[in-house]
Amino acid sequence: MSGLVRTGLTPVLYAGARKEVFRPAPDAPGAAGRGVKKHRGDRYKEGMKKVIIIGRGSTFMITAIGNNLNEAGYRCIKLDARIDDIRKRENEADIVVIYLSQDLLDGMKVLIYIKDMCLANGKFLYLIGDEVELKEAGRIFPERSITKCFEKPLDIKEFISTVDTLSSDPSTLKKLILFVDDDSDYLEMVGGWLEGSYRVVRVNSGMQAIKFLANNKPDLILLDYAMPVTSGPQVLEMIKSEPGADDIPVVFLTGRGDKESVMKVVDLKPDGYLLKTIGKNELLEKIEEFASLSIAREV
Repeated sequence: MSGLVRTGLTPVLYAGARKEVFRPAPDAPGAAGRGVKKHRGDRYKEGMKKVIIIGRGSTFMITAIGNNLNEAGYRCIKLDARIDDIRKRENEADIVVIYLSQDLLDGMKVLIYIKDMCLANGKFLYLIGDEVELKEAGRIFPERSITKCFEKPLDIKEFISTVDTLSSDPSTLKKLILFVDDDSDYLEMVGGWLEGSYRVVRVNSGMQAIKFLANNKPDLILLDYAMPVTSGPQVLEMIKSEPGADDIPVVFLTGRGDKESVMKVVDLKPDGYLLKTIGKNELLEKIEEFASLSIAREV
């Protein structure tokens, strides 16, 4: 049995959320332009490249890294490794650089916070440390959360070149998928299938999805149907109510294949409806088709 449900609809794209949820405050960055969130690629084209550099104290190397990034066209936000400081500015940049030290590694709580922040928001994470520091950091940061590691002594030219290539050129960026499902086992399994070709942010509730969308614009949303508190159809209703962010494909990936469930969401015009019985290869083929819709809307 195929995992694809054909609704006979011409794809119509909706995305966003209720205005009171998504619209930034008048004085917030990006508040102009009707509160519409921009794709990362759009920001890079406009030269708005920002990097958060996190370390302990203001060391010579942290200053040198910041200066070289500034010269390369980045705006650097240097933060001491304190959760309160990071929380205040975490939404200002998609790129995070951690300059490791034993003192920083001893602060387990702040590193866990950074890990969760990067995973929850699909940020590019670069770690700089010696062999021992990187090995210890690897126990905290899962491989899927790290964009690249650099060993000390740091070759700053190589570092800048790599950041430019992996983080700044829209043509090299993997598409970002927001995957929403309250089944943690399925979330991890399918997320693992997708990670070879995409950057994947996993959330296990509708409200977490809405929180993510407040500051991020993925290329595709995979949405479960039956979830507690806020169901998939309710999330889609909230998403489509934001007229300024109507170009993100939204696809249901669910175990609900009965006619009644399907017809309930037809009027909401999702871009697709896939059943969880779908196999890995077919799912990846369909995801590529749906993810390409966001690119078509930008052309």
